[in-house]
Amino acid sequence: MPTKGKIEIQVELCKSCGYCLKHCPQGCIRLAARYNQKGYYPAEFSGGECTGCALCAVVCPETAIEVWRA
Repeated sequence: MPTKGKIEIQVELCKSCGYCLKHCPQGCIRLAARYNQKGYYPAEFSGGECTGCALCAVVCPETAIEVWRA
């Protein structure tokens, strides 16, 4: 399946709640190995086959995720 979406995460807003990881049906998001300025491990796009469903952006309580459809 071709990639249909692009995920942009504002790492300084992310508080590592993990909601985006749990709700992504494609498993395209993981926690980074480095801290952000607030001391959290921010979410990051893991390079999977994003379908552009935007569930990650909908469940993010910090509105740190934007999804762009191709």
